[in-house]
Amino acid sequence: MELKKGRPVDLNNRLEKEIKVYDLLDKLGIEYHHVDHEAAETMEVCSEIDKVLGTLICKNLFLCNRTKTEFYLLMMPGDKPFKTKDITKQIGCSRLSFAGAEFMEEYLNIKPGAVSVLGLMNDTENHIQLLIDKPVSEGETVGCHPCVNTSSLKLNTDDILEKFLPAVNHKPIIVDLPDYD
Repeated sequence: MELKKGRPVDLNNRLEKEIKVYDLLDKLGIEYHHVDHEAAETMEVCSEIDKVLGTLICKNLFLCNRTKTEFYLLMMPGDKPFKTKDITKQIGCSRLSFAGAEFMEEYLNIKPGAVSVLGLMNDTENHIQLLIDKPVSEGETVGCHPCVNTSSLKLNTDDILEKFLPAVNHKPIIVDLPDYD
């Protein structure tokens, strides 16, 4: 694995949804680094990628309410435990659970294992509310997938918050999840 600045030189054999991420980031003037790798399907594999990127790859959880009418994307540190009760109180929502893959694909055009904040570019009707754990929002950089789990990007957090999210018409809610040490 090798970290390279900007979009991959060779775009052959890449999915259109990945190329669209690079196109949007470039259009917005957002600098980024990328690394290609085997499919990142576990947090252990992600920790190896973290080392190459030199940043934290977020755990991205796709959640919904009981009636499957409200959807949330939660960005949090990958090594932090998650308990739904910690988030429901903060956002004033009833019990949350993991949303099905069909909603992930419908609203974000992403398959399980590749969920990332960058998928919000596909949520043009704002079905998804972004939730960001405070430590992620305060970090200098963040790592995430470009809508596929065979590549990862390193971006400045401020660029996500100040350029990307406004461009895709999403406003995050900052939450503060406890550390269970």
